[in-house]
Amino acid sequence: MRILIVGAGSTGGFFGAKLAKAGRDVTFLVRPQRLTQLEQHGLCVRSPAGDLDIKPQLITAAQIHSPFDIVLVAVKAYALESAINDMAAAIGPDTLILPLLNGMRHMELIAEKFGKDRLLGCACKVVTSLDESGRIIQQGMLNDITYGELDGSDSERVANVHAFMRDAGFNAKTSNTISRDMWEKWTLLAAMGSINCLMRGSIGDVVSVKGGREFADRVIDEVASIIQSVGCELSAPFLAEARRLLTLEGSPQTSSMYRDLTAGRAIEADQIIGDLLVRASAKGLKAPILTLVYSNLLVYQAQLQK
Repeated sequence: MRILIVGAGSTGGFFGAKLAKAGRDVTFLVRPQRLTQLEQHGLCVRSPAGDLDIKPQLITAAQIHSPFDIVLVAVKAYALESAINDMAAAIGPDTLILPLLNGMRHMELIAEKFGKDRLLGCACKVVTSLDESGRIIQQGMLNDITYGELDGSDSERVANVHAFMRDAGFNAKTSNTISRDMWEKWTLLAAMGSINCLMRGSIGDVVSVKGGREFADRVIDEVASIIQSVGCELSAPFLAEARRLLTLEGSPQTSSMYRDLTAGRAIEADQIIGDLLVRASAKGLKAPILTLVYSNLLVYQAQLQK
């Protein structure tokens, strides 16, 4: 099987480098700036599990002349529209699309363009970033990727994807509850992002101050209430663990959106917070904290564009 990884940033580059090192047929679809960087320096991963340097197979949109078996979409959500156009020539009648984006809106956008039958649900857990030279820096040892049919069924195509992904240096697994997995991930991202970004600190920073724990609890309650109204029922064990993680004393944990914000980069405010508010509004739900968070992030985005 041949895989096209759309984006060679911190997430796509990490999993793609692992797959290439394991002998899989991996090609990265990149923009000109990243193309030049990777041609000069290669794809470099720096990780507690061991460093990795490869010379990747690279391609631009104009150079795609035949479909791929798997297209792994690993761009930031605000770059999805252009990525969809760039990867169109790689999508054939039997191509499977695995999106590693946050939230749920990307599933609808990809389905509108290529059809829902092309999509598998997919979620990943890894903490990575790009340094100034374009190297991928992994923090910690978490490197999970999960995929499955959106209806929860077993299928030959999921089995084929799993055969391709497994034993490649990261934790790959199938899921019969992938849709719920994605909603749960969105719950964590929206709650953690709101806590970190509005309060401008780590989970430990927030809960250590007067009123911080109470604020975090209110955020979790509001996000979970919306998710359960517009998405899926969240289990009691999941909610208990989410609350534990998001109110843990001394925790240095921060969301990727907060790390992007503090680094002065573009953020996924519309996809992680804004879209959740759109869905809440459609159900007539009030979301005072998320509304405040979203306004705060919009101010940041406006300042970034000046």
